[in-house]
Amino acid sequence: MPRYKLIIEYDGSPFCGWQYQDNAPTVQGALEAAVTAMTGEMVRVSGAGRTDAGVHALGQVAHIDLTREYRADRVRDALNAHLRPHPIAVLSAEIIPETFDARFSAIKRHYVYRIANRRANLALGAGHVWRVPKTLDVEAMHEAAQVLVGKHDFTTFRDTECQAKSPDKTLDALDVTRDGENVIVTTSARSFLHSQVRSMVGSLVWVGHGRWDADDMRAALEACNRAACGPVAPPDGLYLVRVDY
Repeated sequence: MPRYKLIIEYDGSPFCGWQYQDNAPTVQGALEAAVTAMTGEMVRVSGAGRTDAGVHALGQVAHIDLTREYRADRVRDALNAHLRPHPIAVLSAEIIPETFDARFSAIKRHYVYRIANRRANLALGAGHVWRVPKTLDVEAMHEAAQVLVGKHDFTTFRDTECQAKSPDKTLDALDVTRDGENVIVTTSARSFLHSQVRSMVGSLVWVGHGRWDADDMRAALEACNRAACGPVAPPDGLYLVRVDY
């Protein structure tokens, strides 16, 4: 039974997240319907990360097992044909060993959060960036972000409905940079808790506005209490950009 690795790009705006739901549109559900349309098989599409409602992906990774072997480029093209008009694109497909698992073989996941730091409304980026009108102090945000790098109990930055067995995670990188009116938060870790990235970004915006500083960020982290978190950033600006294996 051949196993295929898929690299997938999608706009998360019209979906209730990655994970299949019976009565709501999801990315996984759309992909599984496309596989069925192509092969006639009911196949589970296993993804590297369960992105939340409204979160986007430039490099989501998934795998599927098919009973028949097809050329990899045919799998890519057929799935894309059946995915229309959903805003989902299979960028590549390749046959890989059955030992590969999109979720459990991953060693690092990379996310980007995009902020439009401008007074003007968004004419083109609505749903794809978070517009923050008040000027952000990016240097202060980056300094405070370094407090979160390393292994910590991230209970403060964890959704109350998170199903992870432990709140302990190792954050490999969290950087904040500016390019004109665009503020970019990049972060990497083996895995993340539910809403962790959006919770960290919302708290960093408080730093950027002068409401918090690096010491406040440290106090929030050490509180290990969800109530100590700043606001949760909207899903609009969050992208899963790459998964390493």
